[in-house]
Amino acid sequence: MTIIVHHLENSRSQRVLWLLEELRVSYEVKRYERNKVTMLAPPELKRIHPLGKSPVIEDVAPAGGDRVVVAETGAIIEYLVEKADGRLGPPARREDVLRYRFFLHYAEGSVMPPLLVNLVLSKVPLLGKVAMKRIQPMIDVHLDFVEAELKSRDWFAGDQFTAADVMMSFPLEAARSRGGLDGGRPATIAWLDRIHARTAYQAALAMGGPYAFA
Repeated sequence: MTIIVHHLENSRSQRVLWLLEELRVSYEVKRYERNKVTMLAPPELKRIHPLGKSPVIEDVAPAGGDRVVVAETGAIIEYLVEKADGRLGPPARREDVLRYRFFLHYAEGSVMPPLLVNLVLSKVPLLGKVAMKRIQPMIDVHLDFVEAELKSRDWFAGDQFTAADVMMSFPLEAARSRGGLDGGRPATIAWLDRIHARTAYQAALAMGGPYAFA
């Protein structure tokens, strides 16, 4: 079967390209640009999935065979890890398995919501800046937690790089861009430098096109 990644510029779908490069799974990319005014995904994505969001992948069998559509980054990550026979999936040690599961869901379930609110407020004149000051302490709680975790090990699930690191990349890249993450949290910055230096990460950037957060 052929993996087709419906990739929106400057979005969570960059993680999907990166994971595919890490897994060395062949894939195709269909690129989409955001509306320059609203910054939303184009309506064409609704032809692939009713929500019209990215990322979404298609796993298509040759000669008009079965077609599987998977949306939501976490679900896509788990689908691809399973398809790759568990590579970059849960580690062997039980405590690392629990960390892996936690960070796989924590990335979108806890870290991204306040960052997204912060982004929306940044577009609101005057009152938005005032409200952002109330959101930043919520973001700082997460950044402090992440910093403490990465002080004790190189990767989120343990001593080895896993798909949990792929999931955590977008929120921390977004935090570095607009959420107050800076050199005051050196372990997190070092982790970002490590992932950005990976060959597969660089290959994914070449496949996906411009990405503002790298």
